Amino acid sequence: MREMNEDASAYAGQRATAESIERGGGGLSVSDLLARVVPAAVPAHSATATDGSPDADPSPDVDVLAAVIATAAGRHLPEGHLSPDTDFFDAGGSSVHAVELVAELEEALGIEVDLDEVFADARPSSLARRWARIPGIRAVPPTLTTAEHPAAGTTTALPVPSPRTSPPPAARFPEPARAPHTTARREDLDQILADLALADRLPFIAAPEPLPPRRILLTGATGFLGSHMLLDLLRHSDAHVYCLVRAADEEAAETRLGEALRSYRLPWSTEVRRRITVLPGDIRRPHLGLNEEEWNRLAHELDGILGVAAAVDFLRGYQSLRAGNVLGTLALAELAAAGRPKPLHHISSIAVFNEVGITSMGEDDPLAHADRLIAGYDQTKWAAEVALRRARDHGLIVTALRPGGIGGHTKTGAYNPQDLSSGLVSAFGRFRTVPAFRHLNVAPVDWVSRVAVGVICEPDAWGFDYNLTGVPNTLDDVVQDMALGGMHVRVKDWDEWRTDTLARLQAEPVPELTFLSRVLQSPTALKLCEATLKGPAATGERTAHLVEALGLPPATRYDARAQLKTFERLAGDGLARLPHKDDQPYLWFTETTEGHVGPVAAPADTPCSMNLTLSIASMHQLVTERRIDVRGHLACPAVHPDPLTVERGDVWIRPEEGIPERHGMTHQLLRYRLLLRDADGGSWWLEGRKHARARRDVWRQTRALTVEIGREGEPALLAGELVVPADSYVRDQIDGIKVDPRLTGREQRAAKLTWLAWFGLQMGRGLLGPFTRAAADLLDLRRTPHPTEHNR
Repeated sequence: MREMNEDASAYAGQRATAESIERGGGGLSVSDLLARVVPAAVPAHSATATDGSPDADPSPDVDVLAAVIATAAGRHLPEGHLSPDTDFFDAGGSSVHAVELVAELEEALGIEVDLDEVFADARPSSLARRWARIPGIRAVPPTLTTAEHPAAGTTTALPVPSPRTSPPPAARFPEPARAPHTTARREDLDQILADLALADRLPFIAAPEPLPPRRILLTGATGFLGSHMLLDLLRHSDAHVYCLVRAADEEAAETRLGEALRSYRLPWSTEVRRRITVLPGDIRRPHLGLNEEEWNRLAHELDGILGVAAAVDFLRGYQSLRAGNVLGTLALAELAAAGRPKPLHHISSIAVFNEVGITSMGEDDPLAHADRLIAGYDQTKWAAEVALRRARDHGLIVTALRPGGIGGHTKTGAYNPQDLSSGLVSAFGRFRTVPAFRHLNVAPVDWVSRVAVGVICEPDAWGFDYNLTGVPNTLDDVVQDMALGGMHVRVKDWDEWRTDTLARLQAEPVPELTFLSRVLQSPTALKLCEATLKGPAATGERTAHLVEALGLPPATRYDARAQLKTFERLAGDGLARLPHKDDQPYLWFTETTEGHVGPVAAPADTPCSMNLTLSIASMHQLVTERRIDVRGHLACPAVHPDPLTVERGDVWIRPEEGIPERHGMTHQLLRYRLLLRDADGGSWWLEGRKHARARRDVWRQTRALTVEIGREGEPALLAGELVVPADSYVRDQIDGIKVDPRLTGREQRAAKLTWLAWFGLQMGRGLLGPFTRAAADLLDLRRTPHPTEHNR
């Protein structure tokens, strides 16, 4: 067992959309369907005869029951049919389809199957065997006619409950005495051991040539990580990439790959198509779904294999996921050993450590105990990694690359909507609450992909295990990042947070977060979440040394700045909620201005003043828009005897990057735009600008505001200048800064310093611009006078 728990590796990539069981779909909502699945109370059935008398129930016919379940399941699949030994999800079913199937089996056939049983093993034959073992099942003549039923005249009985009532949990799930920890199902452990034995059938091979790949097979190219790795392979190597894509033919496979790349904002150009060969196949099938000729050709032509494809699903069980995640991995190992020896680079997952209570997750630390992994996804990752460890003993060069949570791209914002970390971050931002956790091992996809490709292209790095988890986020890190973004969040206990989030998702359904709702309701998936949130920080010393040796960007924390583009896309897609000006301000201060205005082109002799409150909802607002929200009052007798109220106002800092007006020496520092309402209901507008010029009165330039005022929809009626009094500037706009009181004292100080540093930098750049331009003009030795030279 020690051998199984040492350095190895397992899957963690993404697979095609059909493998994602959490996509929103038509039909009833999950909540409605679950309500229909709840069994109604019925009278208890009399005791079943057990003495062998004619009144005793005959044994149910499992094959007939499996055929009936398969027929019902087929109606929820794209192809319209399902064989009894085929997994429902592998055939294209989703979680919504599974709920609909459970409801149909209960209502139409009287077969009450728990939804978790479907996720654990979705083969009709397995469901039939489980149902047949329930006490109280008796065989009765079938009442439905289907194409799979026996011919007319036969008397094959269909097993149904006697009567329709759910057995007690102890009868349905007989278990041995409780272990001190949660244990996996015995049948899953038996299957894992059987699958591990398959690795021992691999031949013994010689070591491959230690050369960068020239022809490499890539699986999972349509997934989130796989698509980014495809582009990085093309950018940073000379390799020709063979992409195995699940499709009926080459044309469909190429179309699917192109759509996947474009969906992640990656190029699908002529150059990309020139350097790839698309192979229609299926990693769940023997020999990857390739014919014998194609298999043999790849065995002799390839000099590297990169396995990224996997069914990333936290609800399905081991039996349901093993075809792609375990047997598919062994098929890649078989191809690597066939023909010329080839290295196998396997995208694994930090999920191989997902045991509640594990103390360390280093690159060479023992993996979790197999019997303490509850989620099918974790079990398949563990099994694939241990199987490849056995393959190493046969001479196969296996590199295990273990990402943790894969975050969005730091520059494009592309993200994986079905990734658990994306779902959690979306819920954090949308509901402004976070569960208490120890660490989040999350790194952006662009960093994970680039480092993984660096390992693949460096032969000296082959054959080791790498944790591609970046710098972990702590609870304090996440709270501070969200506070910096203007999203004050409350920390709750895990159980309280889960209950509150489920209630909010039911009250305000978000189709894109349906999968998160299902995860939070699944006892199996909750164990995975518990292990993820309560586990230690993953460490990656070997990865850090390799990154430094290859000159790649070092790992940094996936903080607010790195998540900026991703969070914007999440908000645009309805998964998250950005701060709004109507929310509690993140930071605010007052500004008082005094001066005179008068009719346009006439002397300004009418006193005018403004008392404004300037605020920001988040630092995100400053970084992306460079805009401040404004409210307050304008007092100007020339407009109205009573003060006017600011209905909506904005201030832009260095608009148009401070480009000078009319190619002259006047640069914009600030621009004000206010919509005003007088006491009689009249609407007015005010435009104001602070300018920077190459003059000595720099201090006054930061305080003087040139304004124009007019009625809504009409040109300006009044113009003039308002100035912030020198004695109030520091008092109001520096010492008088207020910060959201919900933040801690340290967070408030950090917010104030961040604002002053950012605003000071913008003002400094704006004031320096005119002087720099003037200096450049003075040094210009051209004979032709500049058009604005007479003004200087």
